[in-house]
Amino acid sequence: MRVLRVSLLLAAIGAAVILLRLFGETASFAGLVAIIAGTVLAAPYAPPPDAPGRGSWTLLAGGTAITIVAFGLHFLTETAGGLLAVLGCVLVVIAVALGFPARD
Repeated sequence: MRVLRVSLLLAAIGAAVILLRLFGETASFAGLVAIIAGTVLAAPYAPPPDAPGRGSWTLLAGGTAITIVAFGLHFLTETAGGLLAVLGCVLVVIAVALGFPARD
C-alpha cells in the first residue's frame, strides 16, 4: 500500500507543478515525468476491469494520456496545448483524490 500512496502522490505533485507553471518548461516536463511515473507505478494496484473502484484508475490513465498529448501539442499551438494540459492535470488530481487508499 505504501508504494500505491507514494505513486499517487507523485502523480498529484506532477499535476500541481504543471498547473501552477511557476518554474517554466523544465519543471513542467519534470511534472509530466512524475505523472507518468506515478501512473505506471500505481497500475499494478488497479482493480480488475469488472471490479468496483475502477473509475478512478480510468480517470488517472485518461488524464495521463491527455497530459502527454497536451505536452506535444503545446509546441504546435500553445493555447490548445495549455487547455488540454489543464484538463489532463485536473483529471489526474481528481483520480488521485478518489483512488487514494484511506487505510491499509
